[in-house]
Amino acid sequence: MAAAVSMPSVSQPKSMKRPTHWSEEVEEAYRFQLAGYRDEIEYREVQRTDHIDRWPHNGFVKKLVRRDGCFYYYNKTRECPDKQINKTKLYAY
Repeated sequence: MAAAVSMPSVSQPKSMKRPTHWSEEVEEAYRFQLAGYRDEIEYREVQRTDHIDRWPHNGFVKKLVRRDGCFYYYNKTRECPDKQINKTKLYAY
């Protein structure tokens, strides 16, 4: 008998696109992907938390827990360099 394989509870995106210009949405996606997650939805499901540390004045992500348990700390200002914009993935659900 084959053992039943359970599917993970992580929501699967319907589509993906790559941006051409920087925006706050691109910055958000870049920070999550740098920490090893697809986006905020996957981060919340994997870490089982609703709390994400953000900078109060602009709302950018301040700190994330990587998949290996270490932390990523981000600056208040833009972190995504121009050459990384087209490598960032934006997912639609």
